[in-house]
Amino acid sequence: MDVHGYAWAATIAIMVAILGFDIFVIGRRPHEPSMKEAGTAIGVFVALAVVFGLGVWGVSGPRYAGEFFAGWLTEYSLSIDNLFIFIIIMTKLKVPRELQQFALLVGIVLALVFRGIFIAVGAAAIDRFSWVFFLFGAFLLYTAIRLVLDYRNHDDDEEAPDNPLIRFVRRRFPSTDDFDGPHLTVKRDGKRLITPMLIVIVALGSTDLLFALDSIPAIYGLTQEPYLVFTANVFALMGLRQLYFLLGGLLRKLVYLSIGLSVILAFIGFKLIFHAMHEYHLDERLGIPFSLEIPIWLSLVVIIGTLTVTAVASLVKSRWDDDHAEPTAPAR
Repeated sequence: MDVHGYAWAATIAIMVAILGFDIFVIGRRPHEPSMKEAGTAIGVFVALAVVFGLGVWGVSGPRYAGEFFAGWLTEYSLSIDNLFIFIIIMTKLKVPRELQQFALLVGIVLALVFRGIFIAVGAAAIDRFSWVFFLFGAFLLYTAIRLVLDYRNHDDDEEAPDNPLIRFVRRRFPSTDDFDGPHLTVKRDGKRLITPMLIVIVALGSTDLLFALDSIPAIYGLTQEPYLVFTANVFALMGLRQLYFLLGGLLRKLVYLSIGLSVILAFIGFKLIFHAMHEYHLDERLGIPFSLEIPIWLSLVVIIGTLTVTAVASLVKSRWDDDHAEPTAPAR
C-alpha cells in the first residue's frame, strides 16, 4: 500500500483538528455528557470510520479495506475492555462525575501518543526482522491465556491499578486531598501542591502504556501497513470517552468480553506465527500441503463472529443473573 506523505499529513491534521475541537471547545467546560450528546458523538465517529474504510476500498482495493476494518474492530474491542480499568480508576480515586470527562480526554490523548510511538517502533522492527512475528505471536498467546486466567480469578472487590510510577508521584510530591476542578496543581500557603487529578492522569497514562503493549502486536497481526495501523487506532480511541458515559453500567454486563478477546488475540497470535513460518519457508520444509497464510476475510469472519457471540452470551447471562437474583430485604 503506497501512502503518499500528503495523505499522512492530511490524516494527522484532521486528527489534530478533531482533538483540538474536543479539548478546547467541548473539554473546556468539564461536565457529564448527556445520553444524546454521547450517542451523537459515537455515531459520528463510527460513521467516519466506516466512510474512511470505504475510501480505502475505493483507493487501494478490498484487501486493505478489510485489513482496516479488522484492525479497527479489534482495537475498538480492546479499548472497550480497557474502559473497565478506567471505571475502576475513576471509582477508587473518587473522581467527580463532572471531571471524569476531562480525565478521560487526557488519558485518550496519552494513549494516542504511546500507540504512535509503538506503531513506529513496530514498523521498524517488522521491516528489518521477520522473526519479530514469532515474538508478537507468542506475546499475544500469553496475553490470551492471561485474560482467561484473570476471568477465572475475577474478584468483585477490584482495586485501582497501582505501579511504581504512581507510588513515586504519591511519595515524592505533596498533594491535596480534594479536587480543584481540572487543575493538576494548586498553590496553597505559598506551596505548590499536586491535586488528585494528577494522580488520576498518571494512573490512566501508565495504564494506557500497558494497553499499547497488547494492542499494537494484535493489529500488526492483521495488517503490516503502518498507515492502517495508525488510523485504526485513532478511530478506535475517538469516541471512547463518550462511550464511557453512554454505556455506563452496561459495560459490567459484558461478562464474557475478556473470553471473547482472548479468542481473538489467540487467533491473531497463531496468525502471526503462521505468517512467520511462511516467511522462513518452514511450512514447505515441514511438508505442509497448504499455505499457512490466513486470508483477511477469514480474520474478519472470526473477529465479527466472536464479538457477536460474546455480546449475545454476555447479555443473556446478565439477564439470567438479574432474573434469578435474590430479592433485597426491605430496609427497616
